[in-house]
Amino acid sequence: MEERQPRKLAVILHADVVGSTTLVQKNESLAHARIHDAFGRFSSTIEAYNGVTHEFRGDALVAEFARASDAIEAGLAFQIENTETNARLEDDLQPQLRIGISLGEVVIADSTVTGAGVVLAQRVEQLAEPGGVCITGAIHEAVPQYLPLEYSDLEKREVKGFEEPVQVYRAGVKAGKQVPPPEPSVSVGAHSRKSKRRWAAGSIALPVLVVAGTLAWWQPWRPEFEPASMERMAFPLPDKPSIAVLPFTNMSGDPEQEYFVDGMTEDLITDLSKLSGLFVIARNSTFTYKGTSVKTRQVAEELGVRYVLEGSVRRDGDRVRINAQLIDAMTGGHLWAERYDGSLADVFALQDKVTQKIVSALAINLTEDEETRARRQETSSPDAYDAFLEGWARYRHYTRDDFIKAIPHFERAIELDPNYGRAHAALLALHAESMWNSWQVVNGGQQESSRRARKHLQEAMIHPTPLAHRVASFLHIVENQYDDAMVEAQRAIDVDPNDPNGYEAMAWVLVHIGRPAESLDFIKRAERLDPRTNYLYRLGEAQFHLERYEAAATTMLKYSKSHPDNFYPFLYLAAAYGHLGRVRDAKSAFETYNKTRASLHLGPATNALEQVAIYFFKDGGVEEDRLHEGLRKAGFDAPPEVVEASSEGITLKKPADGTVVRVYETANEHCRQRGKKSILISVLFPTYAFSCR
Repeated sequence: MEERQPRKLAVILHADVVGSTTLVQKNESLAHARIHDAFGRFSSTIEAYNGVTHEFRGDALVAEFARASDAIEAGLAFQIENTETNARLEDDLQPQLRIGISLGEVVIADSTVTGAGVVLAQRVEQLAEPGGVCITGAIHEAVPQYLPLEYSDLEKREVKGFEEPVQVYRAGVKAGKQVPPPEPSVSVGAHSRKSKRRWAAGSIALPVLVVAGTLAWWQPWRPEFEPASMERMAFPLPDKPSIAVLPFTNMSGDPEQEYFVDGMTEDLITDLSKLSGLFVIARNSTFTYKGTSVKTRQVAEELGVRYVLEGSVRRDGDRVRINAQLIDAMTGGHLWAERYDGSLADVFALQDKVTQKIVSALAINLTEDEETRARRQETSSPDAYDAFLEGWARYRHYTRDDFIKAIPHFERAIELDPNYGRAHAALLALHAESMWNSWQVVNGGQQESSRRARKHLQEAMIHPTPLAHRVASFLHIVENQYDDAMVEAQRAIDVDPNDPNGYEAMAWVLVHIGRPAESLDFIKRAERLDPRTNYLYRLGEAQFHLERYEAAATTMLKYSKSHPDNFYPFLYLAAAYGHLGRVRDAKSAFETYNKTRASLHLGPATNALEQVAIYFFKDGGVEEDRLHEGLRKAGFDAPPEVVEASSEGITLKKPADGTVVRVYETANEHCRQRGKKSILISVLFPTYAFSCR
């Protein structure tokens, strides 16, 4: 494990924009431009007064100084200049800043500053008036009295996160005086000064050292931190290092870059989840905290992990900055906190640096295969990556319209990099989902989606991803190739052992080949990795085929309430009620099944038992019989039995006496007689030519 970054005592300035949300609501683009300009001018002032601007945090700025006097003078000089700048504006979009200055313990790593000193400066800044500067008592004691500054005693204040009250002063310039100009000096952290400044520097440093010694013993700046409790953990901690990666904050000042920041966060989760020596919470669960203010302790306890990674991404044109910090929720200690700067062309290297830091900090041993995969890039084109992320953000909305909007972005990514396996996998998944949900997302409808899915499946398997393996598993199921389906589901798990979707895919295969008891373990593993996602449908399937009909009905009903647009659980619900003798409830469930289909423009199903075919059970085995039996017990009539089906025609017979009913010339005619449309699926699945929907 790498040695932890040393802590030090530093003068910290924290500033934020007053009412930034209101400014942005009035005129978003102009407000962002004005705030950006204000921070730019302030950074120049800070540099002139021998300070260092370490980072921007949304509408806030953090800087470090070697001398308390430099920090106060920089703050006051900027406030005066900013007031004059705002006075020249003809509108009311005038960013005003509050400034707080403290002396406290911090950790500075690669220009990122964290620690109690920053927190204290932020708390003091919140006591300042717009355009004002507030300082702590320690800073007040450290500033020479000969400077033309004056202070108003705001007395001791209770501030959040600190056990003892903090002495606060309001700083200003004496009447008729001006802020002293910057004095020549070397930058923060230097070990020498010009000879003519040595005595003055020593006289200023002495009270600082005295105060520092007192504070080091008393430590009033140390914030109150409540560590995560093992007793409050929603799940037992895994037997290997466990981590949750919170959604990184978009610091770009441009909401349009949200897709890029979210995509980078998700990729970081994906990179970590491929490591077998690490337990990683899935993206769906950590993103439930997006846009909320949440304590590290809460995240750790709710998700059952020890470590939490948080950070931000700033993209400005071709430039990218990543700030990240890894926190031990059991102690509150920062294992590391760093900033990474580069161009868009460096984005993959920046991501790798963050991953490597986590691996090093948590002492993760990589296997030879993991080291090989870590060196392999999905694409060498940053523009292809950017196009993919924009399409992926659309895909994740999971609606027909967003699928249509995602397609050109994925196609653009492939145009820029024809070997981009992940982009091919995304289009494979999109077209497979479109077929399954009867969404016409391309000209030619489902047949064209089927053709494109087959094409992208071949391309995706050249450089396979877990997504490609999962979709391949699904396609093998609907082709009745269950052994191949299981192989692909296992490959998805092997490539990404922390991806809950791989375990869900395996659970689906096991249920559909008649091994529902084995599927329960995979469902549990998916739920543990993704505790805030609903896997009730898979659980309800397993319960039904284990003949736990009461539990299955309860589970499917609960699932349907959170997924009202999914009609599949209602057929299970009707069959479960049939087995339980609740005929009225079964009829009601099938009515809801049809209403939900109608809302998706699929048309009603005239016969409940006929719908069982779309659930794809192996060889129409006992699982299919179990569904049929439940529906028959509920009073649903059996449909004509299919004797022979092909793309040319279909032969039916009555189940009662076995006589042939009719031979239709085409599948379309067969479905038309039932008031439905024929969905031809012979392109991918020649063994069963069509389905009526």
